Amino acid sequence: MDARLVGKTSTGDSTYWTGLLEGFCQISSDLRLLLYSDGPVPDGVVLPPNARWIELPARSSRFWSYVQFPLAARKAGARAIHTQYSLSPLVGRHGITTVHDVSFFIGPEWFQPKDRFILQRSVPAAVRRAARVLAVSETCKGEIASYIPAAQGKTDVTFNACPSWIQRLPRSEAVERVRSKFGIDEPYVLTVGTRWPRKNFGLAVAAMASLPQTLVITGKSGWGDQSPGPRGHAVGYVSTEDLSALYSAADLYLLPSFHEGFGIPILEAFRCGCPVLSSSGGAAPEVCGLAARVMPTFLADDWTAAIAELLGDRSKLEAMQESGFTRERDFSWKATAAHLDSIYREVCNR
Repeated sequence: MDARLVGKTSTGDSTYWTGLLEGFCQISSDLRLLLYSDGPVPDGVVLPPNARWIELPARSSRFWSYVQFPLAARKAGARAIHTQYSLSPLVGRHGITTVHDVSFFIGPEWFQPKDRFILQRSVPAAVRRAARVLAVSETCKGEIASYIPAAQGKTDVTFNACPSWIQRLPRSEAVERVRSKFGIDEPYVLTVGTRWPRKNFGLAVAAMASLPQTLVITGKSGWGDQSPGPRGHAVGYVSTEDLSALYSAADLYLLPSFHEGFGIPILEAFRCGCPVLSSSGGAAPEVCGLAARVMPTFLADDWTAAIAELLGDRSKLEAMQESGFTRERDFSWKATAAHLDSIYREVCNR
């Protein structure tokens, strides 16, 4: 496994790889997992008993991905080599690649020209080379096949789940932590994610502009960054403990994204008892199930009306909260690891 993102802060991709290791810690497997990275084991990361961390210093990220890593893995006797998006020709018939989404085809304007150019060429090439392709939702699986026909017949769905480090706090404790750490008082509405065009934070800002509640925006800055607006309070990237508190004290979570391959923050909000108002972009409705309200449009006035309606109906919010608890438990890293274990075995036996 290319384990460079394990324990890092690179948004959902890091959560995926760290979650997989958590899942493998919960299942019994006689497979030998070789975890290659360009650095040491990150603090706080627990390795499965059948795993070994191998530090492989990098000359450059691209050279590491396409030459150093596959050659080292093959020399060690690896019969399945798992990466994401890119896949070196050196993996032979034993490559597995995870494609989190194909939004670079669906909305190319959401990407910087250089990033779009690389993704639109490297991902189809990786899919063609791969023995198996992994999608993180049924929606994602269908979109991959639509844009990259070579994926048909060899794509499996391995769902994401809520990361273990997100945990619900008692309301009073969460409110006090948010007040003392960020100077934010109730009530507020929350949105989370790296602020780049695909996440469509401008919609949340516009929808909240005429409402009395505060909009709390957390996450890394990105290109095309939006102003937080008159009701906005941007707190930047926060610790996992603070993020849990922000979810737990919020009255509503907004996911205005144009497209999601999965949407892990939906499950994070569910776990913390925060009702969700989501866009219909990509796999978001699939992940929400019946536990959230999904908006059919991206019109700010429609979102304003929906937010005001929900915040004015405490019984509705409480029902959504209970539905969210149930829906979040439908996804687990243990189940995903067990499924992936069987895929690894199939590729190893080729």
